[in-house]
Amino acid sequence: MLTGLTSRMTSLEREVLTRILLGEMRIGASEGILLESISKVSGNPTNLVRRAYMFTGDLSVVAKKAFFEGPQSLQELGPSLFTPIKPMLTQTAYSPEEALERLGGRAAFEFKYDGARIQVHKSGSKVQVYSRSLKDITGRVPDVVQLVKRVPGESLILDGEAVAFGPNNRPLPFQEAMRRLGRVKRVSEKSVEIPLKPFFFDILYLDGRSLVDQPYDERWKMLEETIPPELLTRRVVSDNPREVEALLAQSIRKGHEGLVAKRLSSPYEPGSRGGHWLKVKASETLDLVVLAADWGSGRRRGWLSNYHLGARSPRGFLPVGKTFKGLTDEEFRWMTDYLLGLKIEESRGTVFVRPELVVEVAFDEVQRSPNYESGFALRFARIKGIRVDKKASEANTIQDVSRVYENQFRFKDRLEW
Repeated sequence: MLTGLTSRMTSLEREVLTRILLGEMRIGASEGILLESISKVSGNPTNLVRRAYMFTGDLSVVAKKAFFEGPQSLQELGPSLFTPIKPMLTQTAYSPEEALERLGGRAAFEFKYDGARIQVHKSGSKVQVYSRSLKDITGRVPDVVQLVKRVPGESLILDGEAVAFGPNNRPLPFQEAMRRLGRVKRVSEKSVEIPLKPFFFDILYLDGRSLVDQPYDERWKMLEETIPPELLTRRVVSDNPREVEALLAQSIRKGHEGLVAKRLSSPYEPGSRGGHWLKVKASETLDLVVLAADWGSGRRRGWLSNYHLGARSPRGFLPVGKTFKGLTDEEFRWMTDYLLGLKIEESRGTVFVRPELVVEVAFDEVQRSPNYESGFALRFARIKGIRVDKKASEANTIQDVSRVYENQFRFKDRLEW
């Protein structure tokens, strides 16, 4: 069937199909365009088709139900054990006041841990752990598995963060957690050297019952009744900006990133960045894609070490600046090897790559710039983390960059906590 199909295609159509099958379509087209196509041809609402895909992670299952069983079967799809679910995502707020205003005047505020997002499924003594990108990483996190096995619930699905801790019991940088998760050999030895501790902030399924459509506040109550207190995310519910600012300062002092504000009435929306959850950080960051890199000189000779950064747009990825700051020598070496594997062409000391690698970039401010097609440039950009757990389709957009530019004037006095 595949041979017959490809024989009738143009060369461009064959390339697109091949990339879809290998999961290599750029900017998420393999998901977004196919889901819209299934919706259009089957006559089912796009939001219903997308919701079904978030729960199954399988386009073929969604297509069969859409074409042969109809909207009711799509609506009935929900979380099931040992099938990972797309995680719910955040937007950005620039102050506690803004977060409270956008979430109705009263909200939950949780520590935003500088760890790796995990989703844990448990049935009896069987436990499986999935990464943000829905990969099974159970064998890499025996410390997390052992802790969850002691949780009393018979069957459950939990959403949380795995945080790496150092000898002083302070959290280590995100890259250390990712290094732990990347370890496939001598895992037990590494788990002693760099232990991971999970902190859970949501429960999506409990003893045969889906909870995703329950309000966040109800889900939290069930989570509290199920999970030992030491495995719960630090949290307060408040309508007082000063109280929230104090919690933000406490989170930063303890080595975490900031806070996540959550609407008390919100359902769990897999894969959605709909505005029910807002991250509030002491310093702003953007997830950007590496478009190219320059060969270094002096101490960085032999490494690709000046990275051209891009944000998503309808026209592809548009550059918003460059940086060589923020990485260790080991990370420079890793970036060089990884980017050479994405190489498209090389010209005058610059290697142009497929836009696939996401990095989290901190900066002082966004400026208008005639030097970049995007019209923006990041001032004092530095790489905070290499986000191999994110796809290029999850990177920030030019609209996000523009919002930061506009908001930094409105909230500038808040950006210097």
